[in-house]
Amino acid sequence: MTTRQKCSYGPLIPVKAYDLTGRTAFVTGAASGIGRASAVLLAEAGATVHCADRDREGLHETATLIKDQGGTAPLHPLDITDRTLLREAVRSCERLDVMGAIAGIMHSSPVLETRDEDLDRVLDVNFKGVLYACQEGALLMLDRGTRGSIVTMASGAVDTGGPGLLCYGAAKAAVVQLTKTLATELGQHGIRVNAVAPGWIRTPMTDRHDEGQQAQTEALMARVSPLGRVGEADDIAHAVLHLASDASSFTTGQILRPNGGVAMPW
Repeated sequence: MTTRQKCSYGPLIPVKAYDLTGRTAFVTGAASGIGRASAVLLAEAGATVHCADRDREGLHETATLIKDQGGTAPLHPLDITDRTLLREAVRSCERLDVMGAIAGIMHSSPVLETRDEDLDRVLDVNFKGVLYACQEGALLMLDRGTRGSIVTMASGAVDTGGPGLLCYGAAKAAVVQLTKTLATELGQHGIRVNAVAPGWIRTPMTDRHDEGQQAQTEALMARVSPLGRVGEADDIAHAVLHLASDASSFTTGQILRPNGGVAMPW
């Protein structure tokens, strides 16, 4: 019988569907922001979480948070654009149930001022790095016969245009296409592939301005949301957990949009 927990605002919740005990996850971008929040939450759900990032200090901080709650977090300090290092790190897992391809960078420049090196760097990290993680994760799942889940990180930028976001938005749009295509190719093996497209989330990546300008930006983003607030990294981590868990066992090739209602595409 499925274990259920009473919920004060609605029907009973099937807690067991979110239990990742005995499973292994690999999370890129785990040193901060959404990556860290996702790694910590997956560990809280019972998974052993391999954490990858080029920020060694941030990785150790994430590992401490996981270990303090009794979890296990092998660390992989690496740049996800290095396919060889990423492959070695993923292959160090005896099995893989969840690949969280979350690492990314932000860049802003007007279209007419965008340089080749700007576009190349963003595509290398935000698209190719995600592609490499998906490829290596899928190959290990196939080798081990695991019916796993791959979760990529897109962005609300794929739904709306924004000044300065050509490089970032184009890379995230490519992630959406990667997600849908890979879902059609891996579904027959029981491997699900989905993306999360967050709205404005308060993370180190979005904290790019001085305190006053940052407060104004967040106030503006909160006003355009029907919920009247900006998002937190934990809001996105819960979306990642949902897609990683059996609660979404009939979901693949989808784009989950925790964006506060700012965009409501068909």
